[in-house]
Amino acid sequence: MLTPATTAFVFPGQGSQVVGMGRALAETSPAARAVFEEADDILKFKLSALCWDGPEETLTDTINAQPALYVCGIAALRALEEKLGEFKPACVAGHSLGELTALTAVGSMEFEDGLPLVRERGRLMKAAGEENPGGMAAILNLDASALVELCAEASAATGGVVQVANDNCPGQVVISGSTAALEKAMEIAKARGAKRALRLPVSIAAHSPLMKDAAAKFKVAVDAIPFIFPALPVVGNVGAQPLADASAIRAELPAQLTSPVRWTESVRYMISLGVTTFVELGSKDVLTGLLKRIDSNAKGIAVGTPEALSAL
Repeated sequence: MLTPATTAFVFPGQGSQVVGMGRALAETSPAARAVFEEADDILKFKLSALCWDGPEETLTDTINAQPALYVCGIAALRALEEKLGEFKPACVAGHSLGELTALTAVGSMEFEDGLPLVRERGRLMKAAGEENPGGMAAILNLDASALVELCAEASAATGGVVQVANDNCPGQVVISGSTAALEKAMEIAKARGAKRALRLPVSIAAHSPLMKDAAAKFKVAVDAIPFIFPALPVVGNVGAQPLADASAIRAELPAQLTSPVRWTESVRYMISLGVTTFVELGSKDVLTGLLKRIDSNAKGIAVGTPEALSAL
């Protein structure tokens, strides 16, 4: 049984999308179905059909994957609320794109404002990837501090730029940047004992300086949104601390595009507040898997299907 004071809700980011996401919830939960219907109406196209039927290549495109994950996360939350009634966790957080889902979950941003903002985020990031090609790579078995130094070396050696993008959990860190610098960093990482240095199947260098132009344009869109004070603590990616007010949110969201996602620190911060159970709302169970590596005593529960909801 979940206890509000010891529970956090967390929302996944890009990479958790999968064809079929949210379909079963929409078929069994009127609240979840209503979220998909509202999304289709706001976007003026059938995002629901893309989530449920694909094709995978179109769903995986950044401009579609981000709103799909956002909608699926809110649909899972509404299905959960339908079952549990009034339940307010101790805090919430989201990984990268998931941070916008978290802000909507606590009422800081309305769904009808958040969905177009997320779509614009995806559009700008995709455009930045086309203008400034780069990539991302997962490095296993080297800690984040070692990779910060390693990335600085690779940047200096190539004249490009690469940096830590996602500190996901101990032993799994993602780096991001221009192609030459990224490849040099992977080469150095392998020489220094990385178990694997795996190029990810993405064409954008998210959470790196290559997103600078996208961040500037995204700030304009963010500034147009009427944020309100979060009803619950929202732990931000950039500082791994709660976002204190609307101005902090406005600063966070554009900065997030060029800054590392400090997920390990964010989870540890929530644990320091007394959180022992993390409920992952959305597609798949990526964050639940990372949790096991961050703190083996914490409990992770992925809720994205009717079966998972019933078990909860």
